[in-house]
Amino acid sequence: MDDKRNIILAVVLTIAILFGWPYLSSHFFPAANPPAAKTAATAAGQPASPGAAAPAAERAQTIRALPQVLGESPRVTIDTPKLKGSIALKGARIDDVVLPTHKETIAKDSPPVRLFSPSGTKDAYFASFGWSGEGVKLPDANSLWTADRQTLTPATPVTLRWDNGAGQRFVMKLSVDTDYMLTIAQTVENAGTGQIVARPYGLLSHLGISKTPSTWTIHTGPIGVFNNAANYSVNFKTLDEEGDQRLSTTGGWIGFTDLYWHAALIPAQTLPVEAQFRTGGEKRYQADMTYAPSVIAPGKAVTTTSRLFVGAKETAVLERYTDKDGVALFDRAIDWGWFRWFEKPIFYLLDWLFKQIGNFGVAIICLTFIVRGLMFPVAQRQFASMAAMRAIQPKMKAIQEKYKDDKPKQQQEIMELYRSEKVNPLAGCLPIFLQIPIFFALYKVLMLTIEMRHQPFILWIKDLSAPDPLHVLNLFGLLPFTPPGFLGIGVLAIILGITMYLQFKLNPAPMDDMQKQIFALMPWMMMFVMAPFAAGLLIYWCTSNLLTIAQQWWLYRQHPVLSQPAAAK
Repeated sequence: MDDKRNIILAVVLTIAILFGWPYLSSHFFPAANPPAAKTAATAAGQPASPGAAAPAAERAQTIRALPQVLGESPRVTIDTPKLKGSIALKGARIDDVVLPTHKETIAKDSPPVRLFSPSGTKDAYFASFGWSGEGVKLPDANSLWTADRQTLTPATPVTLRWDNGAGQRFVMKLSVDTDYMLTIAQTVENAGTGQIVARPYGLLSHLGISKTPSTWTIHTGPIGVFNNAANYSVNFKTLDEEGDQRLSTTGGWIGFTDLYWHAALIPAQTLPVEAQFRTGGEKRYQADMTYAPSVIAPGKAVTTTSRLFVGAKETAVLERYTDKDGVALFDRAIDWGWFRWFEKPIFYLLDWLFKQIGNFGVAIICLTFIVRGLMFPVAQRQFASMAAMRAIQPKMKAIQEKYKDDKPKQQQEIMELYRSEKVNPLAGCLPIFLQIPIFFALYKVLMLTIEMRHQPFILWIKDLSAPDPLHVLNLFGLLPFTPPGFLGIGVLAIILGITMYLQFKLNPAPMDDMQKQIFALMPWMMMFVMAPFAAGLLIYWCTSNLLTIAQQWWLYRQHPVLSQPAAAK
Protein backbone atom coordinates (compact mmCIF):
# COMPACT_ATOMS: atom_id res chain seq x y z
CA MET A 1 0.00 0.00 0.00
CA ASP A 2 1.27 3.48 -0.90
CA ASP A 3 0.19 4.90 2.44
CA LYS A 4 2.18 2.22 4.26
CA ARG A 5 5.24 2.89 2.15
CA ASN A 6 4.98 6.63 2.79
CA ILE A 7 4.82 6.11 6.55
CA ILE A 8 7.86 3.83 6.51
CA LEU A 9 9.70 6.25 4.24
CA ALA A 10 8.94 9.14 6.60
CA VAL A 11 10.22 7.21 9.60
CA VAL A 12 13.40 6.08 7.87
CA LEU A 13 14.18 9.54 6.46
CA THR A 14 13.50 11.20 9.80
CA ILE A 15 15.94 8.93 11.63
CA ALA A 16 18.50 9.18 8.82
CA ILE A 17 18.44 12.96 8.72
CA LEU A 18 18.35 13.40 12.49
CA PHE A 19 21.19 11.03 13.30
CA GLY A 20 23.08 10.51 10.06
CA TRP A 21 23.23 13.81 8.21
CA PRO A 22 26.38 15.20 9.89
CA TYR A 23 28.17 11.89 9.24
CA LEU A 24 27.09 11.80 5.60
CA SER A 25 27.89 15.46 5.03
CA SER A 26 31.38 15.09 6.45
CA HIS A 27 32.09 12.15 4.12
CA PHE A 28 30.36 13.13 0.89
CA PHE A 29 30.27 16.94 1.18
CA PRO A 30 33.48 17.87 3.02
CA ALA A 31 33.75 21.41 4.35
CA ALA A 32 35.70 23.91 2.33
CA ASN A 33 38.78 23.58 4.54
CA PRO A 34 42.31 23.46 3.26
CA PRO A 35 43.53 19.98 4.24
CA ALA A 36 46.49 19.91 6.54
CA ALA A 37 49.68 18.94 4.77
CA LYS A 38 51.25 15.82 6.20
CA THR A 39 54.90 15.94 7.15
CA ALA A 40 57.25 13.36 8.52
CA ALA A 41 56.66 12.62 12.18
CA THR A 42 59.16 14.22 14.49
CA ALA A 43 61.91 12.12 15.92
CA ALA A 44 62.26 12.20 19.67
CA GLY A 45 62.92 15.77 20.69
CA GLN A 46 63.75 17.03 17.17
CA PRO A 47 61.87 19.41 14.87
CA ALA A 48 60.37 17.82 11.76
CA SER A 49 62.42 20.04 9.43
CA PRO A 50 64.42 23.29 9.43
CA GLY A 51 61.12 25.10 8.84
CA ALA A 52 59.77 23.84 12.16
CA ALA A 53 61.37 26.59 14.19
CA ALA A 54 59.34 26.06 17.38
CA PRO A 55 60.66 23.43 19.81
CA ALA A 56 59.37 19.90 19.32
CA ALA A 57 56.76 18.39 21.61
CA GLU A 58 58.15 17.77 25.09
CA ARG A 59 59.48 14.44 26.22
CA ALA A 60 57.59 12.45 28.82
CA GLN A 61 58.26 13.48 32.41
CA THR A 62 57.77 11.96 35.83
CA ILE A 63 54.30 12.97 37.01
CA ARG A 64 54.29 14.95 40.23
CA ALA A 65 51.65 16.62 42.38
CA LEU A 66 50.37 19.97 41.15
CA PRO A 67 51.34 21.98 44.29
CA GLN A 68 54.85 20.57 44.11
CA VAL A 69 55.31 21.56 40.47
CA LEU A 70 53.84 25.02 41.02
CA GLY A 71 56.39 25.59 43.78
CA GLU A 72 59.38 24.77 41.58
CA SER A 73 59.42 28.22 39.93
CA PRO A 74 58.85 31.81 41.04
CA ARG A 75 55.56 33.01 39.61
CA VAL A 76 53.55 36.03 38.52
CA THR A 77 49.92 35.86 39.63
CA ILE A 78 47.04 36.14 37.11
CA ASP A 79 44.01 37.85 38.63
CA THR A 80 41.04 38.78 36.42
CA PRO A 81 37.27 38.30 36.79
CA LYS A 82 37.37 35.19 34.58
CA LEU A 83 40.96 33.95 34.89
CA LYS A 84 42.97 32.96 37.95
CA GLY A 85 46.36 31.35 38.11
CA SER A 86 50.00 32.18 37.51
CA ILE A 87 52.86 32.41 35.02
CA ALA A 88 56.10 30.53 35.70
CA LEU A 89 59.16 32.80 35.45
CA LYS A 90 61.23 29.71 34.70
CA GLY A 91 60.70 29.37 30.96
CA ALA A 92 58.11 32.21 30.94
CA ARG A 93 55.30 29.67 30.63
CA ILE A 94 51.60 30.41 31.03
CA ASP A 95 50.86 27.11 32.70
CA ASP A 96 48.48 27.64 35.61
CA VAL A 97 44.97 28.80 34.66
CA VAL A 98 41.60 28.10 36.27
CA LEU A 99 38.20 29.55 35.35
CA PRO A 100 36.52 30.81 38.54
CA THR A 101 33.15 31.42 36.88
CA HIS A 102 32.82 27.77 35.78
CA LYS A 103 32.71 24.78 38.12
CA GLU A 104 33.71 21.19 37.41
CA THR A 105 30.33 19.80 38.54
CA ILE A 106 26.99 21.06 39.86
CA ALA A 107 28.02 20.27 43.45
CA LYS A 108 28.19 23.34 45.70
CA ASP A 109 31.75 22.58 46.77
CA SER A 110 32.96 21.81 43.25
CA PRO A 111 36.34 23.36 42.35
CA PRO A 112 36.63 25.69 39.37
CA VAL A 113 37.51 24.27 35.97
CA ARG A 114 41.28 23.97 35.53
CA LEU A 115 42.38 24.51 31.95
CA PHE A 116 46.19 24.90 32.14
CA SER A 117 48.55 22.83 34.29
CA PRO A 118 52.37 22.91 34.27
CA SER A 119 54.60 20.33 32.62
CA GLY A 120 55.18 17.40 34.96
CA THR A 121 51.54 17.16 36.13
CA LYS A 122 49.08 14.52 34.95
CA ASP A 123 47.04 17.00 32.88
CA ALA A 124 49.93 19.13 31.61
CA TYR A 125 48.64 21.83 29.28
CA PHE A 126 50.38 25.17 28.82
CA ALA A 127 51.40 27.97 26.46
CA SER A 128 54.89 29.24 25.79
CA PHE A 129 56.35 32.02 23.65
CA GLY A 130 59.95 32.40 22.57
CA TRP A 131 62.42 32.69 19.70
CA SER A 132 64.53 30.52 17.48
CA GLY A 133 67.41 31.99 15.55
CA GLU A 134 71.00 31.96 14.39
CA GLY A 135 74.14 33.46 15.90
CA VAL A 136 72.53 34.34 19.19
CA LYS A 137 71.99 32.74 22.59
CA LEU A 138 68.24 32.34 23.11
CA PRO A 139 66.04 31.82 26.18
CA ASP A 140 64.72 28.28 26.65
CA ALA A 141 62.57 26.28 29.02
CA ASN A 142 65.12 26.63 31.82
CA SER A 143 65.76 30.38 31.49
CA LEU A 144 64.75 32.41 34.54
CA TRP A 145 62.99 35.66 33.63
CA THR A 146 62.49 38.73 35.79
CA ALA A 147 59.16 40.53 36.14
CA ASP A 148 58.46 44.20 36.83
CA ARG A 149 55.44 43.34 39.04
CA GLN A 150 53.96 40.37 40.79
CA THR A 151 50.36 40.40 39.51
CA LEU A 152 48.89 40.52 36.01
CA THR A 153 45.44 42.17 35.91
CA PRO A 154 43.43 43.95 33.20
CA ALA A 155 44.70 47.26 34.62
CA THR A 156 48.32 46.22 35.27
CA PRO A 157 50.33 44.57 32.46
CA VAL A 158 53.50 42.69 33.34
CA THR A 159 56.84 42.91 31.52
CA LEU A 160 59.22 39.94 31.59
CA ARG A 161 62.92 40.36 30.74
CA TRP A 162 65.84 38.06 30.06
CA ASP A 163 69.41 39.07 29.14
CA ASN A 164 71.67 36.56 27.39
CA GLY A 165 74.85 38.31 28.58
CA ALA A 166 76.05 38.74 25.00
CA GLY A 167 74.40 42.04 24.17
CA GLN A 168 70.85 40.83 23.41
CA ARG A 169 67.84 41.44 25.63
CA PHE A 170 64.53 39.63 25.26
CA VAL A 171 61.35 41.27 26.50
CA MET A 172 57.77 40.00 26.72
CA LYS A 173 55.03 42.42 27.70
CA LEU A 174 51.88 40.60 28.79
CA SER A 175 48.46 42.19 29.13
CA VAL A 176 45.02 40.64 29.66
CA ASP A 177 41.43 41.75 29.16
CA THR A 178 38.44 41.09 31.40
CA ASP A 179 37.50 37.94 29.50
CA TYR A 180 39.96 35.30 28.28
CA MET A 181 42.45 37.00 25.98
CA LEU A 182 46.11 37.67 26.73
CA THR A 183 48.29 39.81 24.49
CA ILE A 184 52.00 39.05 24.27
CA ALA A 185 54.39 41.57 22.68
CA GLN A 186 57.75 39.86 22.03
CA THR A 187 60.72 42.20 21.59
CA VAL A 188 64.34 41.44 20.77
CA GLU A 189 66.81 44.26 21.50
CA ASN A 190 70.21 43.87 19.87
CA ALA A 191 72.85 45.85 21.77
CA GLY A 192 75.66 43.70 20.40
CA THR A 193 78.19 44.48 17.69
CA GLY A 194 76.80 42.25 14.93
CA GLN A 195 73.46 41.49 13.39
CA ILE A 196 71.39 38.54 14.58
CA VAL A 197 68.50 36.52 13.21
CA ALA A 198 65.51 35.86 15.46
CA ARG A 199 62.25 34.13 14.71
CA PRO A 200 59.32 34.49 17.19
CA TYR A 201 57.12 31.51 17.91
CA GLY A 202 54.28 30.48 20.18
CA LEU A 203 53.21 27.00 21.20
CA LEU A 204 50.54 25.10 23.08
CA SER A 205 51.57 21.82 24.69
CA HIS A 206 48.81 19.30 25.48
CA LEU A 207 49.22 16.01 27.36
CA GLY A 208 46.46 13.50 26.68
CA ILE A 209 43.36 13.71 24.52
CA SER A 210 40.20 15.71 25.17
CA LYS A 211 37.87 14.39 27.85
CA THR A 212 35.06 14.67 25.31
CA PRO A 213 35.99 12.54 22.27
CA SER A 214 35.65 14.03 18.81
CA THR A 215 32.57 12.67 17.01
CA TRP A 216 30.72 13.30 13.76
CA THR A 217 28.57 15.91 15.50
CA ILE A 218 31.10 17.54 17.86
CA HIS A 219 34.73 18.30 17.04
CA THR A 220 37.31 18.33 19.83
CA GLY A 221 41.10 18.34 19.76
CA PRO A 222 43.33 20.18 17.25
CA ILE A 223 41.51 23.04 15.53
CA GLY A 224 42.34 26.20 13.67
CA VAL A 225 41.50 28.74 11.00
CA PHE A 226 43.92 28.90 8.10
CA ASN A 227 43.61 31.32 5.21
CA ASN A 228 40.09 32.25 6.30
CA ALA A 229 38.75 28.68 6.44
CA ALA A 230 38.01 26.68 9.59
CA ASN A 231 39.75 23.30 9.70
CA TYR A 232 38.10 20.47 11.61
CA SER A 233 39.82 17.72 9.63
CA VAL A 234 42.66 17.13 12.11
CA ASN A 235 42.11 15.40 15.44
CA PHE A 236 44.24 13.48 17.91
CA LYS A 237 43.68 10.24 16.01
CA THR A 238 44.90 11.92 12.83
CA LEU A 239 48.16 12.91 14.52
CA ASP A 240 48.63 9.45 16.00
CA GLU A 241 48.09 7.71 12.66
CA GLU A 242 49.48 10.17 10.11
CA GLY A 243 52.06 12.18 12.02
CA ASP A 244 52.58 15.93 12.10
CA GLN A 245 50.42 18.29 10.07
CA ARG A 246 51.79 21.58 8.73
CA LEU A 247 49.92 24.54 7.25
CA SER A 248 50.85 28.04 6.15
CA THR A 249 48.50 30.93 6.68
CA THR A 250 48.12 34.67 6.93
CA GLY A 251 45.75 35.46 9.75
CA GLY A 252 43.63 32.90 11.55
CA TRP A 253 44.63 30.93 14.63
CA ILE A 254 45.64 27.45 15.86
CA GLY A 255 44.99 25.56 19.06
CA PHE A 256 43.10 22.81 20.89
CA THR A 257 39.43 22.78 21.73
CA ASP A 258 37.20 20.78 24.02
CA LEU A 259 33.44 20.65 24.31
CA TYR A 260 33.28 23.87 26.35
CA TRP A 261 36.91 25.01 26.71
CA HIS A 262 39.33 26.44 24.21
CA ALA A 263 42.97 27.51 23.94
CA ALA A 264 44.32 29.16 20.81
CA LEU A 265 47.42 30.96 19.57
CA ILE A 266 46.47 34.00 17.52
CA PRO A 267 49.20 35.54 15.37
CA ALA A 268 49.18 39.09 14.08
CA GLN A 269 46.43 38.81 11.49
CA THR A 270 48.39 40.54 8.72
CA LEU A 271 51.60 38.51 8.99
CA PRO A 272 52.25 35.09 7.40
CA VAL A 273 53.05 32.25 9.77
CA GLU A 274 53.87 28.57 9.58
CA ALA A 275 51.53 26.56 11.77
CA GLN A 276 51.83 22.96 12.89
CA PHE A 277 50.04 20.26 14.82
CA ARG A 278 52.67 17.89 16.17
CA THR A 279 52.91 14.76 18.24
CA GLY A 280 55.71 13.65 20.51
CA GLY A 281 54.27 10.20 21.11
CA GLU A 282 52.73 8.87 24.32
CA LYS A 283 49.71 11.14 23.93
CA ARG A 284 51.79 14.34 23.89
CA TYR A 285 50.66 16.91 21.34
CA GLN A 286 51.64 20.41 20.33
CA ALA A 287 50.17 23.23 18.28
CA ASP A 288 52.61 25.95 17.31
CA MET A 289 53.05 28.94 15.03
CA THR A 290 56.25 30.54 13.77
CA TYR A 291 56.75 33.93 12.14
CA ALA A 292 59.25 34.68 9.39
CA PRO A 293 62.78 35.36 10.70
CA SER A 294 63.89 38.96 11.26
CA VAL A 295 67.41 40.26 10.76
CA ILE A 296 68.15 42.66 13.61
CA ALA A 297 71.05 45.06 13.15
CA PRO A 298 73.13 46.36 16.09
CA GLY A 299 71.25 49.00 18.05
CA LYS A 300 67.88 47.92 16.65
CA ALA A 301 64.89 46.14 18.15
CA VAL A 302 62.03 44.14 16.61
CA THR A 303 58.63 43.58 18.24
CA THR A 304 56.02 40.99 17.26
CA THR A 305 52.62 40.92 18.93
CA SER A 306 50.52 37.77 19.30
CA ARG A 307 47.54 36.81 21.40
CA LEU A 308 46.56 33.80 23.48
CA PHE A 309 42.97 32.80 24.20
CA VAL A 310 42.48 30.49 27.16
CA GLY A 311 38.99 30.08 28.52
CA ALA A 312 35.36 29.13 27.95
CA LYS A 313 33.66 29.10 24.56
CA GLU A 314 31.09 31.75 25.43
CA THR A 315 29.30 32.61 22.20
CA ALA A 316 29.10 36.38 22.70
CA VAL A 317 32.78 36.58 23.69
CA LEU A 318 33.96 34.58 20.68
CA GLU A 319 31.83 36.68 18.36
CA ARG A 320 33.20 39.91 19.83
CA TYR A 321 36.78 38.78 19.24
CA THR A 322 35.75 37.96 15.67
CA ASP A 323 33.75 41.07 14.84
CA LYS A 324 35.45 43.79 16.89
CA ASP A 325 38.98 42.51 17.40
CA GLY A 326 39.42 41.12 13.91
CA VAL A 327 40.37 37.52 14.78
CA ALA A 328 39.41 35.61 11.64
CA LEU A 329 36.45 33.25 12.23
CA PHE A 330 37.18 32.93 15.92
CA ASP A 331 33.54 32.06 16.56
CA ARG A 332 34.14 28.82 14.61
CA ALA A 333 35.79 27.46 17.74
CA ILE A 334 32.23 26.23 18.30
CA ASP A 335 31.63 23.54 15.70
CA TRP A 336 28.11 24.47 14.66
CA GLY A 337 28.40 22.38 11.51
CA TRP A 338 26.49 22.69 8.26
CA PHE A 339 23.32 24.07 9.89
CA ARG A 340 25.07 27.00 11.59
CA TRP A 341 22.78 29.42 9.71
CA PHE A 342 19.80 27.84 11.48
CA GLU A 343 21.30 26.76 14.80
CA LYS A 344 22.61 30.16 15.83
CA PRO A 345 19.20 31.91 15.53
CA ILE A 346 17.74 29.13 17.69
CA PHE A 347 20.52 29.78 20.21
CA TYR A 348 19.95 33.57 20.16
CA LEU A 349 16.20 33.13 20.71
CA LEU A 350 16.69 30.58 23.48
CA ASP A 351 19.36 32.68 25.18
CA TRP A 352 17.13 35.76 24.99
CA LEU A 353 14.20 33.84 26.49
CA PHE A 354 16.43 32.58 29.27
CA LYS A 355 17.63 36.09 30.10
CA GLN A 356 14.03 37.32 30.24
CA ILE A 357 12.67 34.40 32.26
CA GLY A 358 15.61 33.27 34.38
CA ASN A 359 14.97 29.54 34.02
CA PHE A 360 16.39 27.72 31.04
CA GLY A 361 13.88 24.86 31.18
CA VAL A 362 11.00 27.33 31.05
CA ALA A 363 12.80 29.05 28.15
CA ILE A 364 12.82 25.72 26.27
CA ILE A 365 9.09 25.33 26.90
CA CYS A 366 8.47 28.87 25.62
CA LEU A 367 10.56 28.11 22.55
CA THR A 368 8.38 25.06 21.95
CA PHE A 369 5.24 27.20 22.10
CA ILE A 370 6.77 29.60 19.56
CA VAL A 371 7.74 26.78 17.21
CA ARG A 372 4.36 25.09 17.44
CA GLY A 373 2.62 28.42 16.95
CA LEU A 374 4.57 29.06 13.76
CA MET A 375 3.78 25.55 12.55
CA PHE A 376 0.06 25.70 13.36
CA PRO A 377 -0.99 26.47 9.75
CA VAL A 378 1.23 23.64 8.52
CA ALA A 379 -0.41 21.25 10.97
CA GLN A 380 -3.83 22.29 9.71
CA ARG A 381 -2.77 21.46 6.15
CA GLN A 382 -1.49 18.13 7.43
CA PHE A 383 -4.89 17.30 8.89
CA ALA A 384 -6.61 18.41 5.68
CA SER A 385 -4.30 16.09 3.75
CA MET A 386 -5.06 13.25 6.16
CA ALA A 387 -8.79 13.87 5.66
CA ALA A 388 -8.36 13.76 1.90
CA MET A 389 -6.37 10.53 2.10
CA ARG A 390 -9.04 8.97 4.30
CA ALA A 391 -11.74 10.04 1.85
CA ILE A 392 -10.14 8.21 -1.08
CA GLN A 393 -9.30 5.04 0.86
CA PRO A 394 -12.31 3.10 -0.55
CA LYS A 395 -11.28 4.02 -4.10
CA MET A 396 -7.68 2.98 -3.40
CA LYS A 397 -8.88 -0.36 -2.02
CA ALA A 398 -10.98 -0.90 -5.15
CA ILE A 399 -7.97 -0.18 -7.39
CA GLN A 400 -5.79 -2.52 -5.39
CA GLU A 401 -8.33 -5.31 -5.64
CA LYS A 402 -8.91 -4.72 -9.33
CA TYR A 403 -5.20 -4.71 -10.26
CA LYS A 404 -3.80 -6.95 -7.54
CA ASP A 405 -2.00 -9.05 -10.15
CA ASP A 406 -0.68 -6.06 -12.12
CA LYS A 407 1.45 -3.93 -9.80
CA PRO A 408 2.65 -1.40 -12.44
CA LYS A 409 -0.93 -0.76 -13.53
CA GLN A 410 -2.01 -0.54 -9.88
CA GLN A 411 0.63 2.13 -9.18
CA GLN A 412 -0.35 4.02 -12.32
CA GLU A 413 -4.03 4.08 -11.38
CA ILE A 414 -3.26 5.16 -7.80
CA MET A 415 -1.10 8.03 -9.05
CA GLU A 416 -3.91 9.03 -11.40
CA LEU A 417 -6.31 8.94 -8.44
CA TYR A 418 -3.98 11.26 -6.50
CA ARG A 419 -3.93 13.68 -9.44
CA SER A 420 -7.66 13.64 -10.03
CA GLU A 421 -8.48 14.08 -6.33
CA LYS A 422 -5.63 16.62 -5.87
CA VAL A 423 -4.14 14.67 -2.99
CA ASN A 424 -0.46 14.70 -2.00
CA PRO A 425 0.35 11.48 -0.12
CA LEU A 426 3.50 13.00 1.39
CA ALA A 427 1.85 16.19 2.64
CA GLY A 428 1.21 14.61 6.02
CA CYS A 429 4.95 14.13 6.49
CA LEU A 430 5.76 17.82 6.06
CA PRO A 431 5.52 18.79 9.76
CA ILE A 432 7.88 15.91 10.61
CA PHE A 433 10.52 17.19 8.21
CA LEU A 434 10.07 20.77 9.39
CA GLN A 435 10.65 19.63 12.96
CA ILE A 436 13.93 17.88 12.12
CA PRO A 437 16.13 21.00 11.66
CA ILE A 438 14.57 22.61 14.74
CA PHE A 439 15.19 19.52 16.83
CA PHE A 440 18.74 19.07 15.52
CA ALA A 441 19.48 22.77 16.09
CA LEU A 442 18.29 22.48 19.69
CA TYR A 443 20.40 19.33 20.10
CA LYS A 444 23.51 21.18 18.93
CA VAL A 445 22.71 24.21 21.10
CA LEU A 446 22.32 22.08 24.21
CA MET A 447 25.42 20.03 23.47
CA LEU A 448 27.79 22.78 22.32
CA THR A 449 27.04 26.05 24.04
CA ILE A 450 28.42 26.62 27.50
CA GLU A 451 25.57 29.01 28.24
CA MET A 452 23.37 25.93 28.71
CA ARG A 453 25.87 23.97 30.83
CA HIS A 454 24.75 23.19 34.41
CA GLN A 455 21.46 25.05 33.95
CA PRO A 456 18.75 23.64 36.28
CA PHE A 457 15.03 23.28 35.62
CA ILE A 458 12.89 22.03 38.53
CA LEU A 459 12.97 19.26 41.11
CA TRP A 460 15.49 16.56 40.16
CA ILE A 461 16.63 18.14 36.87
CA LYS A 462 19.76 20.03 37.89
CA ASP A 463 21.52 20.12 34.50
CA LEU A 464 19.51 20.41 31.28
CA SER A 465 22.57 19.64 29.14
CA ALA A 466 22.94 16.20 30.81
CA PRO A 467 20.66 13.13 30.58
CA ASP A 468 17.81 12.65 33.05
CA PRO A 469 19.51 11.36 36.25
CA LEU A 470 16.47 9.38 37.51
CA HIS A 471 16.42 5.91 35.94
CA VAL A 472 13.85 3.15 36.18
CA LEU A 473 16.42 0.36 36.48
CA ASN A 474 18.00 1.81 39.61
CA LEU A 475 14.58 2.67 41.07
CA PHE A 476 15.07 6.36 40.35
CA GLY A 477 18.33 6.63 42.24
CA LEU A 478 17.51 4.38 45.21
CA LEU A 479 19.89 1.65 44.04
CA PRO A 480 23.60 2.57 43.99
CA PHE A 481 24.42 2.06 40.31
CA THR A 482 23.99 3.86 37.01
CA PRO A 483 22.49 1.85 34.12
CA PRO A 484 24.25 1.94 30.74
CA GLY A 485 23.15 4.71 28.43
CA PHE A 486 20.87 2.62 26.19
CA LEU A 487 19.03 1.28 29.25
CA GLY A 488 18.96 4.54 31.20
CA ILE A 489 15.23 5.08 30.85
CA GLY A 490 14.37 8.10 32.98
CA VAL A 491 11.22 9.92 33.95
CA LEU A 492 11.40 12.28 30.97
CA ALA A 493 11.87 9.37 28.54
CA ILE A 494 8.80 7.66 29.99
CA ILE A 495 6.78 10.86 29.62
CA LEU A 496 8.04 11.10 26.04
CA GLY A 497 6.85 7.56 25.27
CA ILE A 498 3.44 8.12 26.88
CA THR A 499 2.82 11.42 25.08
CA MET A 500 3.82 9.90 21.73
CA TYR A 501 1.50 6.96 22.41
CA LEU A 502 -1.39 9.31 23.20
CA GLN A 503 -0.58 11.37 20.12
CA PHE A 504 -0.77 8.29 17.88
CA LYS A 505 -3.94 7.09 19.61
CA LEU A 506 -5.62 10.36 18.68
CA ASN A 507 -4.82 9.76 15.03
CA PRO A 508 -7.41 7.87 12.98
CA ALA A 509 -6.75 4.14 13.24
CA PRO A 510 -4.96 2.99 10.07
CA MET A 511 -6.50 0.11 8.12
CA ASP A 512 -3.20 -1.55 7.29
CA ASP A 513 -1.77 -3.98 9.87
CA MET A 514 1.82 -2.94 9.14
CA GLN A 515 0.97 0.69 9.89
CA LYS A 516 -0.69 -0.35 13.12
CA GLN A 517 2.42 -2.23 14.18
CA ILE A 518 4.69 0.71 13.33
CA PHE A 519 2.52 3.17 15.24
CA ALA A 520 2.29 0.79 18.20
CA LEU A 521 6.06 0.31 18.46
CA MET A 522 7.34 3.77 17.58
CA PRO A 523 6.59 5.56 20.91
CA TRP A 524 8.46 2.93 22.94
CA MET A 525 11.28 2.66 20.43
CA MET A 526 11.77 6.45 20.57
CA MET A 527 11.68 6.27 24.37
CA PHE A 528 14.81 4.09 24.28
CA VAL A 529 16.47 6.10 21.50
CA MET A 530 15.99 9.45 23.23
CA ALA A 531 16.69 8.40 26.84
CA PRO A 532 20.49 9.12 26.72
CA PHE A 533 19.98 12.60 25.23
CA ALA A 534 20.10 15.85 27.17
CA ALA A 535 17.14 16.46 29.48
CA GLY A 536 16.47 19.76 27.71
CA LEU A 537 15.83 17.93 24.44
CA LEU A 538 13.32 15.61 26.06
CA ILE A 539 11.54 18.56 27.68
CA TYR A 540 11.25 20.15 24.24
CA TRP A 541 9.90 16.97 22.67
CA CYS A 542 7.47 16.20 25.51
CA THR A 543 6.12 19.75 25.42
CA SER A 544 5.79 19.56 21.64
CA ASN A 545 3.88 16.28 21.95
CA LEU A 546 1.47 17.76 24.51
CA LEU A 547 0.84 20.76 22.29
CA THR A 548 0.30 18.46 19.32
CA ILE A 549 -2.22 16.44 21.33
CA ALA A 550 -4.07 19.66 22.25
CA GLN A 551 -3.98 20.80 18.63
CA GLN A 552 -5.24 17.43 17.40
CA TRP A 553 -8.09 17.50 19.90
CA TRP A 554 -9.08 20.99 18.75
CA LEU A 555 -8.84 20.10 15.06
CA TYR A 556 -10.88 16.93 15.56
CA ARG A 557 -13.61 19.10 17.03
CA GLN A 558 -13.44 21.20 13.87
CA HIS A 559 -13.35 18.11 11.59
CA PRO A 560 -15.20 15.25 13.39
CA VAL A 561 -15.17 13.04 10.31
CA LEU A 562 -11.37 12.92 10.42
CA SER A 563 -11.39 10.88 13.61
CA GLN A 564 -13.52 8.16 11.99
CA PRO A 565 -11.74 5.07 10.75
CA ALA A 566 -11.56 5.00 6.99
CA ALA A 567 -13.38 1.67 6.71
CA ALA A 568 -16.42 3.13 8.49
CA LYS A 569 -16.76 5.79 5.83
